[in-house]
Amino acid sequence: MMTNIINSTQTVVGQIYDYYLWTLSLADSRTRGWLMVDSPMPTLLYTLLYLIIVCIGPRVMRDRKPFKLTWILLPYNLSMAILNLYIAIELLIASSRLRYSYVCQPIKQINHKEELRIANAVWWYYFSKLLEFCDTFFFILRKKDKQLTFLHVYHHSTMFSLWWIGIKWVPSGSTFLPAMVNSFIHVLMYSYYGLSSLGPNIAKYLWWKKYLTMLQLIQFTTALILGINGIRSGCDFPLWMQYALVLYMLSFIVLFGNFYAKAYIEKGKRAVYGNGEQQCNGHCNEDITAIPSTSTSFTISSKKWD
Repeated sequence: MMTNIINSTQTVVGQIYDYYLWTLSLADSRTRGWLMVDSPMPTLLYTLLYLIIVCIGPRVMRDRKPFKLTWILLPYNLSMAILNLYIAIELLIASSRLRYSYVCQPIKQINHKEELRIANAVWWYYFSKLLEFCDTFFFILRKKDKQLTFLHVYHHSTMFSLWWIGIKWVPSGSTFLPAMVNSFIHVLMYSYYGLSSLGPNIAKYLWWKKYLTMLQLIQFTTALILGINGIRSGCDFPLWMQYALVLYMLSFIVLFGNFYAKAYIEKGKRAVYGNGEQQCNGHCNEDITAIPSTSTSFTISSKKWD
């Protein structure tokens, strides 16, 4: 009995490994040899380490004073804004020169200068997801545990791995569009957080935080529509990736939509009608809720600034 179980297990493992080798044969040869691309192990190990830190970090910081990281938050956020701007511009210029379709762009595994330019920008986009793990680490060090929501951890831990798949198998084609749009949004987000780190005298002029969440929801909805259209029209792009995109976007729409409803709609109603003593339209000594994103968030208060 035990021998049969061991033999069956070995057979299944062997089949899985053979399937993995077969999928590698389909990988895009243009990114072969690039940093962290050939094997999934670096991506998986970094993601596992991230999740371990998320689990034990708050416990380690429980009896310690929060760190004031103003000295690093400003350069970090501005650097991330610059990196995302570079990625977005590279993708925009190269895709425009190649006359890429925003609806359905098949993959062309050719070593054209602009095609390689897109692949290079997609790699930097993938790598930026590793750098964005720092967002979570800053929360932990500053003891902003309320920001470590399921949405935040889910977003960070999945994006890095999913974009390894992107750079490994589809570093060009329709892959360029979500990376380009998301990078442009991240320019605005990291700029916001960089400026807000300068203190409440600057933060009070940053009125556009709410609209960044709205942009994210528009982005996810548009990607969902394009994914469904790609499946229905038979777009020459890996079908399983389009199904995965649809499911992933649905999860984001639900999670970000729930955040938006609680952070702005419900909070605004409570501020106006909550106790009947004052109507402040959501702006009376409130702590501004952080944008749920892959960027570092700050809690802003008229009473206290970390």
